Amino acid sequence: MPATRRAAAPAPAPKGTRILKKYPNRRLYDTQSSSYITLADVKKMVLDGEDFEVRDAKSGDDLTRSILLQIILEEEAGSVPMFSTQTLAQIIRFYGHAMQGVMGSYLEQNMQAFTDMQRRVGEQTQGVFDPKSFTPEAWSQFMSGQAPIVQGLMGNYLEQSKALFAQMQEQMGKQAGTLFPGVPGFPGTKR
Repeated sequence: MPATRRAAAPAPAPKGTRILKKYPNRRLYDTQSSSYITLADVKKMVLDGEDFEVRDAKSGDDLTRSILLQIILEEEAGSVPMFSTQTLAQIIRFYGHAMQGVMGSYLEQNMQAFTDMQRRVGEQTQGVFDPKSFTPEAWSQFMSGQAPIVQGLMGNYLEQSKALFAQMQEQMGKQAGTLFPGVPGFPGTKR
């Protein structure tokens, strides 16, 4: 009789992480407040920078990514989407591609660089406005009036982005050298 494999127990959440349970009826339960919550509540947690995990109530599997993707889907279905159809198609093309991991890492690092730039703009303009009350249109108008500051920050962001792209190219070259040993033109190959 073959041995039955048991699923590994889910890893415990880091200390201080809020746990949300997702039930089969698609409802989310916040264990901290002992109440049911909506995706809008989860979005607010994200915006407030709260650490949380969404777990399947029955199996304990981590569902955080799927809930975050649901929030993104709802936002994209709204009136001001962030991603064009072309961008979404390009992202989809990377799934299953050898460069999927590299692209994911590149996007993550680039997003972090952009977030850092946004934080620096907020620090430099502290007291001038409440960033949470700004609409995308108001933000654009404000930024257009801040040309020297924005140019400096965007220059730093572009330099970081350029460095990240160079790292990605280097990783691609290394992977190509591993995939195609002995082929001239790839790093690590003999001529």
